[in-house]
Amino acid sequence: MKCVLHILQPTEGDVTVEGKDTARISSRERAKHLAYVPQAYPFKFPMSVFDTVLLGRIPHINWNPDPNDIRKVLAVLETMGLESVSLHDFDQLSGGQKQKVILARALVQETDYLLLDEPTNNLDLKHQLEVMELLRLKARENRIGIMVAIHDLNLACQFSDMVVMMKGGEVLCSGEPCKVMTCENIRSIYGVEVRSVTTNGNRYFVPAKAL
Repeated sequence: MKCVLHILQPTEGDVTVEGKDTARISSRERAKHLAYVPQAYPFKFPMSVFDTVLLGRIPHINWNPDPNDIRKVLAVLETMGLESVSLHDFDQLSGGQKQKVILARALVQETDYLLLDEPTNNLDLKHQLEVMELLRLKARENRIGIMVAIHDLNLACQFSDMVVMMKGGEVLCSGEPCKVMTCENIRSIYGVEVRSVTTNGNRYFVPAKAL
C-alpha cells in the first residue's frame, strides 16, 4: 500500500495505477487519484476539525478554497456525523473521533481510489459498522476502488468484494471472501482454530482456541 502511494520504494519492479507509474507523477497529481488513511497518527493537527477536513481539498485548490470546496466539506462532515465537533480542536478529540475526521478528509479529496490502513481502529462496534457501510456505499455510488488493510476477519468477510490473505509477507490466496476465507486458511495464517457461522446471509468466524 505504501509503495502504491510512493511513501516506500519497491525493491524491484514498478507500481502502476491505471497504467501510470506512481513514482513518475507529482505528489499533487497522485493526490488527485489516491487518498490514504494511515493506521496511526503520530503527528498533530493544531487546527479545527473543519480545517483538518478541508486539507483534503488541497489537490483541487489553485489558491484559496471556493464556496464549492466549503460545501463539499460540510456535506462530508454531515455524512460522518461530525457537525457538532466541526469547530473543535482536532487534537482534543477522542481516538474514534480523530479516525472519523481523517476518513472524512480522505473522502472530501474525491479520488479514484481510497487506501485505508485499519480504518476501524479506535471505533466502537456501532461506528465500525457505520464506517464500513459508508465505504461500501461510496464505492458503489461513486464507482471508486477501495483497498483496506484490516485484521477483523468478520468485517473483511462481510464488506469485501475480494480478499487477499497474506502470510509472512507473501500472498497465501486471493479471491471472493466466501472462497478464500476458510477455517483452514485462517488456521494456517493465525494459528487459531475457528468455526464458521452463517447468520442473515452473512458469514462469521468465531475463535475456538489458539494452536
